Formats: sequence, C-alpha cells, structure tokens
Amino acid sequence: MDHYIEIRVLPDPEFSEEMLMAALVAKLHRALGQRGLGDIGISFPAHTIKLGPVLRLHGNHPSLCELESLAWRKGLSDYCTTLGIKSVPAVNQWRCVSRVQVKSSAQRLMRRSVKKGWLTEMEAQQRLLTMQEARTDLPWLNLRSLSTGQSFRLFIHHGDLLSAPAAGTFTSYGLSSTATVPWF
Repeated sequence: MDHYIEIRVLPDPEFSEEMLMAALVAKLHRALGQRGLGDIGISFPAHTIKLGPVLRLHGNHPSLCELESLAWRKGLSDYCTTLGIKSVPAVNQWRCVSRVQVKSSAQRLMRRSVKKGWLTEMEAQQRLLTMQEARTDLPWLNLRSLSTGQSFRLFIHHGDLLSAPAAGTFTSYGLSSTATVPWF
C-alpha cells in the first residue's frame, strides 16, 4: 500500500454529496469485482457523522494503474476530481475500514424465519415481543444490489488507529475487517 488515489466529489445543485459518493462507490464496486484481486482498499479521510466528500483508494502502483485503465468513473467525471496516483507520504498510523451489517428490522427478520421454516408464525410473534432492533450511528451509503435490485445501506466503520500495518485482502467494496490502509 505505497500509493493512493484521492477522489473528491464536487458540490452540485442537482445531486447531494451522499448520492454522488454512492454512485462513485457503486462504480468502484463493479470495477473491483471485475478485477477480483482484493488488493485495493478504500478510506474516507473526511468522515464524521457522514462519509464526507473524499474517497481515497489505497494500493500498489501497478494495481491502481490497472484499475484506472478500466475507466470505471465514466459518467461521473463532471461530478468529481482526482489528482491521479500519488505516493503515500511517510505515515505511522494505519486502520481497518470495514463494513458493518446491521440487522435492524425485527419484523423482517421474523418474517424471513417463518418463510424459511425456522420458526412457526406463533413462535415469531412471541419473539417479536422481546426483540430489540439494532441501531447504529455509523456513516452509510445507499446502494442498490445488482443481483437482487434491492436497496440497502452500506455502513462503514473506520477502526482504531494502529501503529503497524496488517496484511490481508479487501472485498469488492475495498473494505476489510483485517487488512489496514495507511491513515494520513
């Protein structure tokens, strides 16, 4: 992880920052899935309660060059800027940037359990009385599954700062619960 690409979503009167970032991440997901190598990670260095306008891609120079050759940002060039592939500055902090899946709808979970035959209708109603829905205050993106067409929230967790990097692979979203990216 010695190089990075920083992409900044530009303000737009028609589309929110969140919509544009979601479109950018959706296109990146398709490109990373097409490559299938798990060697590029992402971070959102300007995140607070929202992910912010900056997406940073982390990897080695050949991997980032290969990704860029796919022209994966096609159609979004008017809505974002990038300065190209840069060397990572001297850093002494790394972190995992991972996906968190929140099982938030108790009713939906119980309907699914009945449909799958894991519970009877009566058992599901009893469990609904005692279940609490999970909530999170993590920043998220609204995405649409290409396989099912359903919308979902991709919750992003920036882990604790670490003093040493950890190797591993990244998902087709550029996320990992074990591999770190340089933090600067």
